[in-house]
Parts: sequence; structure tokens; C-alpha cells
Amino acid sequence: MHRCRTLASAVVCALALLLSPAGLAGGPQSSPVISYTRDIQPILTEKCVACHACNDAACQLNLGSAEGVQRGGSKVPVYQGERSSAVPTTRLFYDATSEEGWRKKGFYSVLDQQGSQAALMARMLELGHKTPLTPNAKIPDDIVLGLNRTNMCPAPIEFDAYAGAHPREGMPLAVTGLTDQEHQTLQRWLAAGAPVESSAVKPSAAEARQIADWEALLNRPGASEALAARWLYEHLFLAHIHFQNGERGHFFQWVRSRTPSGQPVDIIASRRPNDPPGSDFYYRLVPVQGVIVHKTHITYPASPDKLARIKQLFYAGDWQVASLPGYGPQRRANPFETFEAIPARSRYQFMLDNAEYFVRTFIRGSVCRGQIATDVIRDNFWALFQDPEHDLYITDARYRGEATPLLAMPGQNDDVGSVLGLWRAYRDKRNDYEMLRRDAYADTPPPTWETLWSGNDNALLSIFRHFDSASVTKGLIGDVPLTTWLFDYPLLERTYYQLAVNFDVFGNVSHQLQTRLYFDLIRNGAEVNFLRLLPASKRGDILSDWYQNSGKLKMWLDYEDIDTSTASALGIDPHHATRDFGLKLLQRTAGLNVAPDPINRCTGAYCSRPDQPEALRNAEQSLSRLVSRPAAGLEVIGQLPEATMLRIELPNGQREVYSLLRNRAHSNVAFLLGEAYRYQPGLDTLTLYPGVLSSYPNFMFNIPSDQVPAFVDALQNARDDKQAFEAIVERWGIRRSHPQFWDYFHDLSRYIEQTQPVEAGVLDMNRYENL
Repeated sequence: MHRCRTLASAVVCALALLLSPAGLAGGPQSSPVISYTRDIQPILTEKCVACHACNDAACQLNLGSAEGVQRGGSKVPVYQGERSSAVPTTRLFYDATSEEGWRKKGFYSVLDQQGSQAALMARMLELGHKTPLTPNAKIPDDIVLGLNRTNMCPAPIEFDAYAGAHPREGMPLAVTGLTDQEHQTLQRWLAAGAPVESSAVKPSAAEARQIADWEALLNRPGASEALAARWLYEHLFLAHIHFQNGERGHFFQWVRSRTPSGQPVDIIASRRPNDPPGSDFYYRLVPVQGVIVHKTHITYPASPDKLARIKQLFYAGDWQVASLPGYGPQRRANPFETFEAIPARSRYQFMLDNAEYFVRTFIRGSVCRGQIATDVIRDNFWALFQDPEHDLYITDARYRGEATPLLAMPGQNDDVGSVLGLWRAYRDKRNDYEMLRRDAYADTPPPTWETLWSGNDNALLSIFRHFDSASVTKGLIGDVPLTTWLFDYPLLERTYYQLAVNFDVFGNVSHQLQTRLYFDLIRNGAEVNFLRLLPASKRGDILSDWYQNSGKLKMWLDYEDIDTSTASALGIDPHHATRDFGLKLLQRTAGLNVAPDPINRCTGAYCSRPDQPEALRNAEQSLSRLVSRPAAGLEVIGQLPEATMLRIELPNGQREVYSLLRNRAHSNVAFLLGEAYRYQPGLDTLTLYPGVLSSYPNFMFNIPSDQVPAFVDALQNARDDKQAFEAIVERWGIRRSHPQFWDYFHDLSRYIEQTQPVEAGVLDMNRYENL
């Protein structure tokens, strides 16, 4: 069958539709030629991209662009941590550039008709359309949802068997489906051969000028310039870069290209950004194509001021490098050796300037997908940073020389049989570093509040774990957490390289296990750094509280002893050390903290934001009754998902959105498995904060502001009564089957666009629960 995929063939197909007998015989005047960009992609964005985007798209069917639709599906999952061998990379726009290229990689078409049979996409959509859901009812229990679902990924010849076994599992899956008009439009397009036209994002004139300036900087000749450019590329390759005065919705990414500026980009699709390029190359900026999805949208603002800052940090000093380091496993394992010629202060300061971006890369990035990936972090904690003037790696060349060889990271050798030996070797090396650090800092003046960096609003971050994902937000959100992470440069750089640069989502079980085991050591290192700020006499007790029960065994097996004798000069009350530190931190950083939080940290009669309309203040006052209380006194917490969105409707037609986050408590978080054995449900709490604090909403309630007190009362009275909670869902819940589900769901993205336009993207609904 003739396919209508290229621009030229799309024109031919358009003429064929216009000149067909049906068209000449007076076909419906309301059925003009279908445009992929105008008619098809908006439907896919509205009803499909929330499940079919990024690496975790079901069957790798990415519906965020024409290229993804044409690529089709695959039976090979990206996330498969137990595989014994790494699989080839299948990154859209990188690893193949044509349908033929993707077919050679094992992808099958969802658009091709099979003889007299309609295209696979058409049949899947028809199966879903003829079995609509009961409005706002629970999805049948036999339809498995979420990360526990095993995707079937039937090829076209397997569809009949799939439909027979799963008659209610057409597309969109287990959610309010397409309207009749949307269904007809997609079916007409598929029947016509699924024509597409080119609609690639192109830079504006203002963006092109800035791109030229940035590319000129990173492609400067000279050994020192090349090393600085390599370091910058390895730290910005994940960024969605937006330019000052750029077009709304335009973002760009750094790539390595075989061609210089001014020529079409020829991407070098290496497995990692620090793998050998294989040829001469140039750093280039290319537009991010396709629909922007929130979970991968990690932004970096580029401007003339940013460019000047980079020149000041990396290109204005008198440092030199005699010869450039090579590539390979050893260079990946220890970036401190690879880039040791670049002043450590410059490297650390660049990361501090953009700390939120860097923490997002490894908290929201590929490594943090799935429960095993997030099992070794607490459900909520704050992240702080050590000031460069108080970081021995920055200020003491002798210490830096001793520390650098100990900072190597595992995961470069993925031999399954060697995983235990490799792990032990790198664990011991890390513990040697922790011993060196402990003893070196014991000989320095006691830490003070000046030890903490406070250079900009990136200095204070809040991290929330949502069971199998996590998020990062500027400011200190929620009640004072149980733990806080303190990053110095060696820890921040290692975390970034281990979890972002060196992590291979397509890697095998050995690579992924080594990566995640080292993540446990990273968390422990961040906690130990923080303990040094607290009274010496209480550090052991606090650490013991963090590592209860089986955690004691982990402390004995894998962690270095902490300093319990060197004083701190922060003036912390030893009787309530962690809480007193948090309260004093909030006082001292009031002018820097972008997240004042009267709802979760209510200190008087009024527990709402004073600058809000009265109806909203009253709603927040009522909602504050739910937060910062253990589940033992608010039993309904046990029935709430990890990340619930509350949409509060005001009398004037406006609405406010809040994230109601469940903070699970654990006796320790020192293991990748066995969370259920360490879970302490009676100590769970809730955090409520304005905004959308998760890329993966688990559920949503829509509540008129005057009904918020009744909603709160109902939650408090429900306790562990499932029927009472069901009544709450029936009255205010937005189930997957709600007739206006998509309007409410995408309103969360519209809210982000209104409040943080640069951060907006389509949210993921794979983990939206069936309450």
C-alpha cells in the first residue's frame, strides 16, 4: 500500500482525497483534508501523550510527535532492571532517523494497514471506543494499572488474540476515551494512509543569535577551552534550555555533532554523553522536538548574563592543561581526575548557581523511576549546600589531592558475575574517603551558619519522594523533616555523575544494581555531612534513630564511623537538635526562602497565606487541619495516594491547585528491597502546598471552596473506613472514568503554565490510581 508519510507524499494523498469519487460525488463538506499538525497531534496530546511519552511509554510507543508515531511500538521495555545484558539504545530523534531505521531495530508500525485489516492503531482505538467506561465509576479490578502492569505490546498479527483476551483494554486504556468526533478524525486519517507533514521546531532570529554565541564559546580552539567545553556539555546535556526573549514553548538541547555551526546537525548518538565520540565533533544546540512532557522537562535559563558568568568561571582564569584526557571507563568513573585541571572552585560554583537544575537531574531523571530506585531516600527532606569557602576540596590543594583518587564511582564494568566484588571495592574506597574527610574537618574550626551557602534561591531545596518517583522544589516546604542532606562539592558532583551522566537506563542488572547501591552511600554521606552541624554529643543518637532495626546492621557493614567529638558552633539546642536546626534555619533564611509555608508550619491562629482572597484563606485554614499530624491521629492517611491534587474552585470562577503529599515513615531507608518490613504507617504525615509538586498525579479532588470544611471533616471522620472514603471519592473525586477527566487532568498543566510558564508540560497519568 502507498504510504503518505513524507511531505511530498502527503500532498499526493491530499489531492487523492480531494479527487476521490467520494469527494467528487459531494462528500460531506465538513470533512476537509486532515492535517497531522492541526488535527491529529492535538488529539494525541490531549488523550494519549499522558501515557505514551518518554522512556516509560507503553511499548515504547511515543505519541508526542509524528516521528514517534511513525516509529511505532516495540516489545522490548526500556525499564527492565533484571536483564543480564544491556540492550541497544532506542532514543527518539537520536538512534534512528527514518522508519526503515526503526524497523531494523525491531519496532513495528502501528499505522500500516495489513491487507484488508485496518492499522493496529485504528483497531486499538476502535476496541476502546466500543467499550466505554461507566461514568465516574471504578475501573474493573481485572484491568491492571500503574507500574505493575505488564504491557502486552501486540504486533498487528497478534491483535485478534489480544482483543479476545482483553476486550475492555482498548485505547486509551482505562480512562475516559475519545469523543466521537476525535475518534472519527483519527480513523479517517488512518484510513487515508496516516499522512504527516513536516512541523519541526525552528529557532527564532533572537534564539539563533544566542545559539551562535553559545556554540562559539563551547567550540573555541585550544586545550583548556576544549576541556571546559567538555565539562559544561556533560553537565548540561539533559537541560531543556530556554533563551532570554525566546519563543514560548521553544527549548533546546546540547548534542555532539560531526558538523560545525552553520551546517545541518549530524548527531553523534553515543550511549552516554562521556563516551568516546568516534570522530571530530562540535557542540551544537538543537530544538527539542515533540510535545513537552513535565517528567523530562528539566529547564536551564540561558541569557547573555549566564554566558558571561560561564566565561568568568571557566575562560577568564590562568589555568592551563597540557593534554586533554581521553574517554573510557576510568574517565567516566572519576570525573574529579578527568577534569582536575579545571579549578574546583569554578566547577562547584557553576553547580551551586544552578543547584535546583542539578538536583532535579538525578531526583526527577531516569534513575528515579520505580520503587527500587527511590527506596533509599526518605519521603521528604531538605537539601542544603556547603559554602565553597568552607569546602576543603575547594580551599585545600593537599586535601584535594588525597581525596580525588577515592572519589571513583562504580557501574562502568557491568559484568554480572563481578558485581559483588566491584561493589565492595568501591564501597571501601568511598569509606576511605569518608574517613579522610572526617579527620580533616576535625582539624578545622567548628562549623557555623556561614558554612552553608546562601548565594541565591537555589540554596534551599525540598525533595519529596512519591513512592516510585520524586520531585524537587525551591524553598523549604513542609514541617521540619527528619533528615536534611548537606552537599559539598565532592558529594554533589558524584551524585550527578553516578545518577545522571553515567547511568544507563538501557543497562543490565549489574550496572543498575551498582548505581543504586552507591546511591545509598550518597544518601548516607549527605546525612553525615549534615550531622557535623549538630551538637557532637547528639550525633550518635540521631544517626541511630535514622537507622533503626535492620539499619544498625547496614551501619556496621557498609558505613564509616561518624565524628561524635568535634564541636559545632551553630548554637543548636541539643535536646531537640534536628528540629531546632530547622527552625533556626527558617528564621535565618527568611529573606532567601521562596517557599514561606504558613499552612504546614502554622505558629498561630491563622494558618493560611495572608495575601489570598478570603474564600481561599478560609479553605487553607480548614486544610491546615490535615497536615503535620501522624497517621495514628489521622487514620485516613492510610487510604490516600502518594500525590493527590486538590483543585479548589472559588466563587469568582477562579481555582487554586494544591499538592497533598503523603510522607511515608520508615525505620530506615538503607536497603533497596523490603520496604514493607521497614514501613511505619502510624508515623505517616501529610504535606499540603500550593502548586503541582509531582509529574505523576495519583488522584484529584475537585472541591468548591465553601465545601472544603466538609471535605476535611469527612477525611478526619473516615479513619480507616473504606466505605466512608469511597463516599468522599464519589462526592469530590475525579476518577479515570469521569466524563470531564481530561479537562480536569490537563487543567493541572494549565495551572503550571499560568504560574510557572517555563516549567509547563503534559503530566503523566500512568500512576493515576483507581480509587
